[in-house]
Amino acid sequence: MNRKLQITLHIIADLISAAASWFLFFLYRKHVVEAVKHGYEIPVNNDLKLFVGLIAIPVMWLLVYAGSGYYKNIFRRSRLREVERTFISGIVGSLVIFFLLILDDSVANYKDYYKSLLVYFSLHTGITLLLRLVVVSRTIFMIQHRKWGYKTLLVGSGITAGKLYTELSEAKKSEGFNIQGYISGKANVTAEMGKLTCLGTKENISEVIRSHNIEDVIICLDDDEHDWVPGLVDQIQNENVHLKILPDSYGMVLGMVKMNNILGAMLVEVDFEVMPQWQKTAKRFFDIVISLLALMFGLPIFILIGIAIKLDSAGPVFFRQQRIGFKGKVFEIFKFRSMRNDAEKSGPQLSSEKDDRRTRVGAFLRKSRLDELPQFINVLKGDMSIVGPRPERQYFIDQIVKKAPYYVRLHRIKPGITSWGQVKFGYAENVDEMVERMKYDILYLENMSLGLDIKIMIYTALIMIQGRGK
Repeated sequence: MNRKLQITLHIIADLISAAASWFLFFLYRKHVVEAVKHGYEIPVNNDLKLFVGLIAIPVMWLLVYAGSGYYKNIFRRSRLREVERTFISGIVGSLVIFFLLILDDSVANYKDYYKSLLVYFSLHTGITLLLRLVVVSRTIFMIQHRKWGYKTLLVGSGITAGKLYTELSEAKKSEGFNIQGYISGKANVTAEMGKLTCLGTKENISEVIRSHNIEDVIICLDDDEHDWVPGLVDQIQNENVHLKILPDSYGMVLGMVKMNNILGAMLVEVDFEVMPQWQKTAKRFFDIVISLLALMFGLPIFILIGIAIKLDSAGPVFFRQQRIGFKGKVFEIFKFRSMRNDAEKSGPQLSSEKDDRRTRVGAFLRKSRLDELPQFINVLKGDMSIVGPRPERQYFIDQIVKKAPYYVRLHRIKPGITSWGQVKFGYAENVDEMVERMKYDILYLENMSLGLDIKIMIYTALIMIQGRGK
């Protein structure tokens, strides 16, 4: 499967449909709408709006589709879902174009506006859907006839896994699972699974996924193995794979599953996406805009803080430290230095309310949260978001996981400058407090939205103004 080629085909189809629908609609405007009012047809061969629209309109639609995540998971399509997505995006995009371009038309009466909107929506949606169904139908055909497929790992080797393997391999129409092998902690392996290669155990599933370029993981465990499920899900969530699970283990990951297949094997998919794609795009857009504004308008404050730090104590203005971020990746965080240079000569330590390692300026910076301002640089780089769980060092993560293994779920999203846990709890002084603060961040993870982000930012601003930072 050539992913780039398939995306290119979708983009070309969308560009053609957007240009064609705009051209036909333009003819309708001139030969019908405006002709009725003026009593004669308006020539279109030299109309600049036509040619500008043939370039600008397709580009606008492409941005809409990309922002909604349409070009992700390009091989995992269904015709019914294609109709739904095309219809919804057609409504939104047509309304935007109506208010931007169609409202300045010269019409005989206001009803012509509604007719124009309906005509454009019908043209665009109809042509777009037709071309998309052609491309999607080809993809479905190639998958069902086993010409294309996803590298798949089965988790399990018992009776349940054996039955599933037989069902998938003997199905007349493939669901796209190109099974590479299995992993299991059991000593007994069924005859069906013996036809496959054992690629590892549940303890090293992440290594197996990466080394074999696995795209899909299917958990198919026997009844006496169900206690493995939560730990497996926590390991897999940071890998770039699609996770599916048999319904009898459904309750183990309640709230993260969705059904997307009716006629094939009875599998449910564990959904690690915490926000719709359009909200993720909007969140990233606001992150960039707010960070640029903060860095530009905050430059005088940065300079004053830098001077105060240099006058107060020896050492650099900025403090850098490795933290663990999105999907467990290491990045370097930036902060204004609030402690002495030798603050961790005895090893990693958390700060406390009466920490004598803090400088005089540093104590003020932490109280007002101004020490976090340089992290807007991390946001621009894409390592962080403005709102998200605070990133920790691996040293402390190892201790947290011993008490709360589900902490790793926070790596499903980017860490943030501020968080619900930071607002409700403040800085943690020990691992137990980090676990307590984590509970708020888990709640944030399960309830993420742009509205919640705005509330957290407002409360953070109040804490900074009032100097109530713990």
